Amino acid sequence: MRILGIDPGMALVGYGVIDIEDGNLKLSASGSIRTEKNKTVPERLAEIMSDMKELIKIYSPDAVSIEDLFFFKNQKTIIPVAQSRGVILAVVEESGTPIYEYTPIQVKQVLTGYGRAEKKEVERMVKLALNNEQLPKLDDTIDAIAIAITHARTINKL
Repeated sequence: MRILGIDPGMALVGYGVIDIEDGNLKLSASGSIRTEKNKTVPERLAEIMSDMKELIKIYSPDAVSIEDLFFFKNQKTIIPVAQSRGVILAVVEESGTPIYEYTPIQVKQVLTGYGRAEKKEVERMVKLALNNEQLPKLDDTIDAIAIAITHARTINKL
C-alpha cells in the first residue's frame, strides 16, 4: 500500500510518500511544494493545485492522509492554510483517492504515545518507524511523513 502524507500550507506544502511492504514502512519520496510570496493568492493556489495533481499522477497513492485544522496558534496564517488545504482536498477527491484526516494531536499520539509531544520527539519517532536516520531538513516535510505513518499505523496497527 502507498500513502501520500500532506502537511498543507500556502508558502510550503510538505509531502511524504511511504510504502507498506511486508509490514514495514519505507519512505519512497518526500519534498515540498513552494509558492512565491510575490504571487497573488489565486496564483499560489493554482500552483498548489497543479503540483498536487502531478504528485498524485506520479506516485499513484492508495490513500492520502492530510493534517486536519484542529487548533491553530497563528491567526494570521489559518485562512491561507485553510485555502491551501481546500484546494488539496478538492484535487484528491477529484482523483478518487481516499482521504484521511488527522489532527496534530492525533499524529503525536500515534507516533509518540503523547498528544502534546515536541517536534523533535515526533522527528525521532519518524526516524525509528522508517529505520532511517536521514530525513529531509524541512519540518513541513517531516510532518507530512509523520501524517503518512499515522495513517499506516491507524489502518494496519504497525
